[in-house]
Amino acid sequence: MTKAARKILFLISALLLACVFWLGYSQMPPAGFVPSTYGDRVNQIVVPQRHITDAVTAVNFDIRGFDTLGEEFILFTSVMGVVLLMRWRKEPIRGDHEDKAEDRRVPPPSDAVRVASVLLVPATVLFGVYMVTHGQLTPGGGFQGGVILATAPLLLYLAGTFGQFHQVAPLRMVAFAEAAGAATYIFIGGACLALGGSFLQNLLPLGQIGSLTSGGIVPLIDLGVGLEVCGGIVLALLAFLEELVEEKEE
Repeated sequence: MTKAARKILFLISALLLACVFWLGYSQMPPAGFVPSTYGDRVNQIVVPQRHITDAVTAVNFDIRGFDTLGEEFILFTSVMGVVLLMRWRKEPIRGDHEDKAEDRRVPPPSDAVRVASVLLVPATVLFGVYMVTHGQLTPGGGFQGGVILATAPLLLYLAGTFGQFHQVAPLRMVAFAEAAGAATYIFIGGACLALGGSFLQNLLPLGQIGSLTSGGIVPLIDLGVGLEVCGGIVLALLAFLEELVEEKEE
């Protein structure tokens, strides 16, 4: 295909896409107006029936918890695909590493970056734990908290070397954390079946509204999702960074 033909094809595609977007936006309701009977019903029942003050968490892990199980395993499968495609090296990782691109000279991180990264690690871990454990009370939960927690090892990489990153987040421990988090969701649902309920039907005390123990099984599911998301993202980071760096020659 010639360069002119590619430009014509691009312009036609861009014009069609613009028409689709215009048609879609022209039919949208005014900003701030959401005619959703489903949303109104959820807002009516989550507090009195579920003792959950965050409606999004109630929908994700209670009202349609089985759907969220599929979403969690989308991430699990994606990370496994990344690991398979990137191919782990057989030799153990030791010492410092450098970029494989010989024509690119990456300067070492400055002292300001090192200090800021190290100081941010405790705050990042604390905020991530807060997000995971308070998902049933405030906007947050296992997905958001897991992403935040996965940032902590990355900050250590920015402050040091890939070897230090790998020491903080060893491959086997990270892989086990991801698998255990995914298994937790299934285990909780299976326990509900074993106790005579349906899959993911809440059979635990709902607790006091506004407390960390409110929501029945939802806080437990949040913990499992947070562990799986954190482990999955760190595992993907290990795979990508492993591809970018190599051991320095003695």
